[in-house]
Amino acid sequence: MVETKEIQVAQHCFHCGDAIELAGYRYAEHDFCCLGCQTVYQILNENNMQSYYRYNQHPGKSKQGKTADLSYLNEAAIADKLIDFKDEQITIITFYIPVIHCSSCIWLLENLYKINPHVVSSKVDFMKKQASITFKHNDLSLYDLVELLVSIGYEPKITLQDVVKEGKKVNSNPLIAKIAVAGFCFGNSMMLSFPEYFGLAGFEKSYSVFFGYANLLFTLPVLCYSASYYFKSAFLSIRQKRLNLDVPLALGIFILFLRTAYEVISQTGAGFGDTLCSLVFFILIGKWVQERTYYHISFERDYRSYFPVAVTTIKEGKEKSIQLADLHVGDRILVRNNEIIPADAVLLHGEACVDFSFVTGESKPISKILGEVIYAGGRQMAEAIELEVVKSVSQSYLTKLWNNDNYKQYDRQFQTFISYISKYFTIALLLIAVSATVFWMVGQDVNKAWGAFTAVLIIACPCALALSSPFTLSAALSVFDRNKFYVKNTDAIEQMAAIDVLVFDKTGTISSPTVSGIAFEGFLTQEEKVLVYSACRNSSHPLSREIVKWLDHIEPVPVDRYEEKIGEGSITQIGKYTIKIGSARFVHAPKNTEDASYVFVSINDKVKGSFAMEQSWRTGLAGIIHNLRNYDLHLISGDNDRKKEVLKEIFPSSTRLLFNQSPQDKLNIINMFKGDGRNVCMIGDGLNDAGALKAADLGIAVSDDINNFSPGCDAILDGAAFQKLPQFFAFSKDAVRVIHLSFCISLFYNVIGLSFAVQGEMSPLFAAILMPISTVTIISFTSLLTRWFAKRRGL
Repeated sequence: MVETKEIQVAQHCFHCGDAIELAGYRYAEHDFCCLGCQTVYQILNENNMQSYYRYNQHPGKSKQGKTADLSYLNEAAIADKLIDFKDEQITIITFYIPVIHCSSCIWLLENLYKINPHVVSSKVDFMKKQASITFKHNDLSLYDLVELLVSIGYEPKITLQDVVKEGKKVNSNPLIAKIAVAGFCFGNSMMLSFPEYFGLAGFEKSYSVFFGYANLLFTLPVLCYSASYYFKSAFLSIRQKRLNLDVPLALGIFILFLRTAYEVISQTGAGFGDTLCSLVFFILIGKWVQERTYYHISFERDYRSYFPVAVTTIKEGKEKSIQLADLHVGDRILVRNNEIIPADAVLLHGEACVDFSFVTGESKPISKILGEVIYAGGRQMAEAIELEVVKSVSQSYLTKLWNNDNYKQYDRQFQTFISYISKYFTIALLLIAVSATVFWMVGQDVNKAWGAFTAVLIIACPCALALSSPFTLSAALSVFDRNKFYVKNTDAIEQMAAIDVLVFDKTGTISSPTVSGIAFEGFLTQEEKVLVYSACRNSSHPLSREIVKWLDHIEPVPVDRYEEKIGEGSITQIGKYTIKIGSARFVHAPKNTEDASYVFVSINDKVKGSFAMEQSWRTGLAGIIHNLRNYDLHLISGDNDRKKEVLKEIFPSSTRLLFNQSPQDKLNIINMFKGDGRNVCMIGDGLNDAGALKAADLGIAVSDDINNFSPGCDAILDGAAFQKLPQFFAFSKDAVRVIHLSFCISLFYNVIGLSFAVQGEMSPLFAAILMPISTVTIISFTSLLTRWFAKRRGL
C-alpha cells in the first residue's frame, strides 16, 4: 500500500497574487497560478534577483492568456519606426509598459542587464509607465528584447503611433472607481446614520442594531478597496524601516474601522462607519485633484511648441528658417556646424560627422554616409549637411534629452527643507496623537481619547507642506514658457532666485543678431565670392550668417573639408583653395582700429580683405542693464574692445568689461567667481560660450532664429524676449516668496487644526472634510498668487 502525503497548496500565486484554481505549479516551495508565473520566478531565481519580491507582496502580473504575435518586429522597416537611436553597436528604444505599477516593477526593469548582459542600461519613468532601454543590437534583436520583457511579465504596448502620448494619459479609471465606491458607501451610511444624529424614535430603535451592522458592512469595501493604496504605501514604508506621509492616514482609517467594529458588535454605540467612508471619499477627491493638476502641468510642457529652435529648410533652392513645430516628414533641411539634428532624417548631401554625446553619453563623433539615417539629438561637427526628414519631430523626445543631462547639481536648499519636514512630520504626528490619547485615557474620557487620536491623524495635512514647492515652481515654469523663456526644470528656477552675479557675452547676446550695416573692405572676384559664400554657409555663427545674407543669390559649391575653431574662425577646403574666415589674428591680417566688427578673409593664405559690420544693441539694452543694477554685472566678449567706451556708458561703473577672451578664458573667469562663493549666471549665445554656460550655476542660451539647442544650458531665452530679462529674475524671487508664504499657511493650518484635535473637540468627519480642502487651498493659493506676481511683473 502506497503511503500518501498531503501537500498544502497556497491559495494565492506567489508571483502575481491571483487565486490558484488548479494545483500543480510548484517550484522552490512556492505555488503559482500558471506555468507562466512559475517561469518568471525561475528566471529571476536563476539570475539571483529574488529582491524583486522584497519591495511588494505579489508584485508580478499574471502570465495567463495568449501572447501577441511579435514576428513583425523582425522587419527592419517597422523596427526603424519604433527606435529612438541606433548606431553600429547600440540601439535605444522607449516602450510604453502599462503593467508598471510599483517599486518592484521599477527595480526589475532597471536591472534587466542582470538577466541579459546584452542590455546596456534601462531607465523607468514611473509616472508615464515608460522604460527607455539601451541594448546591443548585434547580440540582442528587438524581437528578442520584447520577448524578454514578455517572459518576465512586462509586455510593452507597441503601436506605430506616438506611444509617448499614449503613456501620458492619466490612468484615472481605478482612482475614479475607488472614489465612486467610497461615495456610494458614504451616502448610504450617512442615510442610515440620520436616526442616530437626530435622535432615535421607538420605531428606529428597533432597527438600531441592523443600522449598525449595515454601516459596518459599508465600511468593508471602503477599507479593502478604496483605501487600499494608503495601506499598501504604509506597509511598504514600515517594511523598509521608514515612515512616509501615508502612515498616519492608514492608521487613522484602520483605528476608525476597529472602533466601529467594536461598538457595533458589542452594541455599545453606533460606531463611525459614516465618518470612515467620508474620510476616504474626501482624501481620494483631494488625490484626484492633485493628480489632474500634475497631469495638466506635464501635458502643457510636453505637447506644445516648446523650444525656440529654428530649423533651416530648403525649398526650391531657397533657404528659409521655420520653427521646429512646423517641420514635417519629407521636408529638406540644412544643418550647419555645431547645430542639433532636430528629427530622424536621411543624409542627402555633405559629410556628416555627428556627436551623439547628447543621446548616448559618448563624445566620439561618428561619420555617416549618404543615404544613411541620422537620429535626432546628434550634433553636426563638420560642414553643413542637407537631410530629408523621415520621422516627425518629437518635442517630448528632445525635452527628455535635455532633462536627462546630469551636468548640474543645484543647491536645492528649499527642497531639502521639504524633505526634512516630511521625514519628521509623521513621527511628530504619531507622538502628538498618542500623547493626546494617553492624556484623555488618564482622565477616563474614552470618547475624547478616541476622537483626539483619530482627529489628530486625519487633520494634519502633510500634503499641503509637500505640494507648496512643486506646484508653485510648476506654475512659474508655465509663466516663463508663455513669455518665451524656457527653463529646464524647477530646480533651475530655485537656482535662478539665488543668483548674485550676471555675466554677459557680447556678440549675439547683448548685440542684435542682425547687423545694421555691412561692407567688404577689399576685393573679391565672383569666383572668390562663391568660395566665401560656400564656406560661411557651413557656420551657425551670427556673423557668418550675416555674410551669407549679404552674398545672396549665389549657388554654393561642394566643400571638401570644413573645420571650425570656436572663438577664432573656420577653415574650409574647396578643391585647390583653402579659405580662412575669422579674426585678424586667425588669418594673420593686420589689425584694424576703426569702430566696427571685422571678419577677415584669406584664400590660400593671402588676405583678401574684411567684412566691416556695424552691430546695433538689442532694443532697450540700457534700460535692461539699469533694471539689473542690483546684481554684480560683468561683460566677457571674444570680440575686440572697439565698443568699450559705449559699453561703459551702458553698464555700471563697477562692471568688469573684458574683451578678446577665448572660450577657455570665459570658463576660467566663471570658475573664479564660483571659487569666491558667488552664484553665477552666464548669458551667452550657446556657441562660443558652451563651456561657460555649463560651468555656471545657471546658464542661459539666447536664441534668435537659430538652432541653439545646447545640453550645457539650463534655460533657452528667445531673443524676442530679451528685454524681459529683469522681470524673469525678479519673478524667480517672487516664486520662492510664494513658497515661503504657502509654508506659513500650511503650518498655521496644522497648528490650529491640531490644537482643536488634541482637545477631542473636533469630529473625525469634520477633520476629513478639512484635509482635502487644505490641499486644494494650497494648490489654488500657489497658482493664483504666482500668476498675480507674474501679472505684476508684466509677464
